[in-house]
Amino acid sequence: MDPMESVQHNGFATSDDNSNDDHGWKEVVEYNEWNEVVHRKRNQKQKPADQAATGDVSDKIVPEGNITNGNKQADDQRQAATLVAADVEEKQNVSRAARDENVKAEETKKPKKKKNKNKKKNTKVSLSEAAAKIDPSHLAEFLVKQELEPGTSKLVEFLEYFETAFSQVSSVQFPWLEMFNNNCPLSTVIDVPLSYFPEPVYKASADWIDQLPDMSVSTFVKWASKNIGTDLGEEQEVIIDCEKDDLTYVSGIASVMFYDQVALHVVLAMVLRRRPHSLILLLPAMWTDISAKYRKLDEVPLTVWMMAQASQGDLSVGLCLWAHTLLPLVAEKKCNSQSRDYILQLVENILSNPEASTVLMNGTLSQGKRLIPPHVFEGLLRLTFPTSSARVKDTERFEAKYPLLKEVALAGALGGETMKQIFTSTLKLAGEGNDILANEATSIAIWLLAEDADSFNLWDSIYEENLEASVALLKKLVDEWKDHSLKLSSSPIITLKRTIKSFRIKNVKAISEGRDNASLYVDADKSCKVLSGRLSRGRGCLIGTAITAVLLAAAAAAITQVSFI
Repeated sequence: MDPMESVQHNGFATSDDNSNDDHGWKEVVEYNEWNEVVHRKRNQKQKPADQAATGDVSDKIVPEGNITNGNKQADDQRQAATLVAADVEEKQNVSRAARDENVKAEETKKPKKKKNKNKKKNTKVSLSEAAAKIDPSHLAEFLVKQELEPGTSKLVEFLEYFETAFSQVSSVQFPWLEMFNNNCPLSTVIDVPLSYFPEPVYKASADWIDQLPDMSVSTFVKWASKNIGTDLGEEQEVIIDCEKDDLTYVSGIASVMFYDQVALHVVLAMVLRRRPHSLILLLPAMWTDISAKYRKLDEVPLTVWMMAQASQGDLSVGLCLWAHTLLPLVAEKKCNSQSRDYILQLVENILSNPEASTVLMNGTLSQGKRLIPPHVFEGLLRLTFPTSSARVKDTERFEAKYPLLKEVALAGALGGETMKQIFTSTLKLAGEGNDILANEATSIAIWLLAEDADSFNLWDSIYEENLEASVALLKKLVDEWKDHSLKLSSSPIITLKRTIKSFRIKNVKAISEGRDNASLYVDADKSCKVLSGRLSRGRGCLIGTAITAVLLAAAAAAITQVSFI
């Protein structure tokens, strides 16, 4: 059964299907429930308190038995017992206070003990030293035992295993706050902390993570990232859904114990690399957080680090996360230069992979999610082709990565809703008055016309709504006819003729009616007349152009071959 199809029961989501599993049922927990599981597991390891010492005094005095509300004698007994209990408790309090005063007086009289200067300090080790001490065989044995635990408890125990392993790692040896707050280069932090791990330890952990249910993994990622993120806020109290006993308070800021943070980074990095799609499941929530809270930009480095871990496991997931959540921040100019630099470092890292082109061009995600959707591609075009006066330092970085990003955005776009959205978007961009952007937008539009005949019908339907852009597109077709005629020869010639004829009818009508924008219709009609003349000679002209190009290419190849002989 799909784990999403579940019902709530005692704080957990349980499957409707009653499994015969002797070890319990599948668990699907949300963020707050994760905290409950963590603290319940940890409290189980603590020694239970002495109930006799903390119990209510009246519990020790009131006799057990059958007492009814209607029995006056029983009522009198209860009242008497209550009075006696109160009297006893008062005497105990007085006696306890006197005893405390006597103890304080005795301690005052005692000479203070001198501090032992030779006392040994707690041994602190580096992250690499702590990781090297992990015995792969012991870890493997531990992981086998976790197969007997329910889904949530498995991850809790796994996390606690590494908390114990890193309990002696100091903040000096692993300065994770500085790593994110100081905007360290991504290349220096992308492999932290897993670069310190022996391969057998990582492999055993990664293979075990592969077996976990999707929902448990996604819930852990959400829980862990929020717990790490709470300590990144500066000069404000951080709210953590944990008990006070599990927190230390430093300068008014609540923070999870340091070795817990080391373990969280370690386990989160391993989970994201081995199960990168867990971040895709959190994409809607991540965008909500980024839109509302992350625009303070405190957590952009952490977000980039998480996406970088996922990209190590799957380049397509990394690029999809970058395009859907981070690129819009840059396109909408709602992030500072440091955050913009970090966001660009992520995509540069992804595209620098030697296999990036092959993987991303053929990359597919669940539910038909596009790596770079049309509205994001529109933002990318604006960032890559601004006006000359609007160019910034990062424009060149976008220009360097644009060719491959463009290929990914257009891959598989033909013949569907994506094609319509991209074509409409390019027409809009072509009519905004930015000549540099218009040139690229019209080139994409012509490519779509050449590759998909349905684009002509779409253009005809939105022609007058995008008149200025249509004028630019028609003029480009006229000026660069030699370059585009060969491409257009693959489209049905009758479709192109019919579209140009429809444009001319619209032009003549608008000009005769004397509309305010009649001059645009005049310019459009001039280009339509030229194109009609070139198309009037029929498909033979286009075929002849194509044949000429093929013959020239064959001749060039033959000459080259002769020269080698």
